[in-house]
Amino acid sequence: MCGRFTLKTPERIRLPNYHSDFPTLKPRYNIAPSQDVLTVVQRGAGREATFLQWGLIPSWSKEAKGIINARVETIESKPSFSDSFKSRRCLIFADGFYEWERHGKISQPYYFQMNDGAPFTFAGVWDRWKQNGRTLDTCAIITTTANELLSTIHHRMPVILEAESYDLWLKEDSRATDLKELLAPYPADAMTSHAVSYDVNDAKLDDERLVLPAEPNIGVTLSLF
Repeated sequence: MCGRFTLKTPERIRLPNYHSDFPTLKPRYNIAPSQDVLTVVQRGAGREATFLQWGLIPSWSKEAKGIINARVETIESKPSFSDSFKSRRCLIFADGFYEWERHGKISQPYYFQMNDGAPFTFAGVWDRWKQNGRTLDTCAIITTTANELLSTIHHRMPVILEAESYDLWLKEDSRATDLKELLAPYPADAMTSHAVSYDVNDAKLDDERLVLPAEPNIGVTLSLF
């Protein structure tokens, strides 16, 4: 799964074939479920930078309970995501993410990013939920099997899209078979990782100290959420 991520260098975002200004953003070091995340969605023939709440709530759901990750293996068949995969895909901006290595009841957090620290995009899906006069636009990050770097820590990883695949991912008439070819593990040799402090487990904390390298320490038990 992907349960936390960062966008600490939003000023480095570069989006091909997108000409509108991005909103001014402050660095984020601990983006958590239910928070708003920067995305790009297709609106007819154009594209729009917008904020979506992380945790997809299907339009037909009776309650506002979000799902933060969608598995590539079931994204076409699971009712929560199938319609969104067909027609409501999005790019979700990040420049790193956290994953936890479990040792029994204890989980050591690690931080993953590109070798050069550059921003990238997760493959996402989104939906609009309306209930009792309330409207929420929400999204989920698609996950796939882990690459060689991630697999030593966790068996899943978020899908990271190459820039040249953005057009295909966003176009409303893209074929499902072509889209699913994009949902593969990202090359491990393009990424790096290191252990970080357990402080990342506290969603109220959001500063640069969270991404600093730390010695792995499995002698402390803390809740993730």
